[in-house]
Amino acid sequence: MLLPVRCLLRRADAVGVIGQALVLAAAGHGHRMVAEQLGRPAATVRGWLRRAAGRAGPLRSAFTALACGLDPDPLLPAPAGSDLADVVAAVVAAAVAAARRWGPAAAGLSPWELASAVTMGALLAPGMSVEAASTSCLW
Repeated sequence: MLLPVRCLLRRADAVGVIGQALVLAAAGHGHRMVAEQLGRPAATVRGWLRRAAGRAGPLRSAFTALACGLDPDPLLPAPAGSDLADVVAAVVAAAVAAARRWGPAAAGLSPWELASAVTMGALLAPGMSVEAASTSCLW
């Protein structure tokens, strides 16, 4: 089954909402405040944040490698202060590199839609390895 880039495996919420939760948490907000701002249950948001934090190392590595594979001179992020903030910065760096490489074809995607596309919807899926190595235009 093919998922649209706005979806993640086993998640009812759009990847943009989940990405916004990760951005807010990376900025230092707790899961309850994030849940309140997004109008989602606190337990749901806590699950997203735990899953992303538990996979922070592989996610950060995969999206940093993707940024380097897409752009010969990528704008790589400096350490952002937490594992989750590093993941958010790496996803954004990969999205910037995609936009620089493919221009309008990639510029219409949010960083989180790109993350969904390159992980085939498995950004937060349990037990799946992160394979963000393709530098072919996936959309």
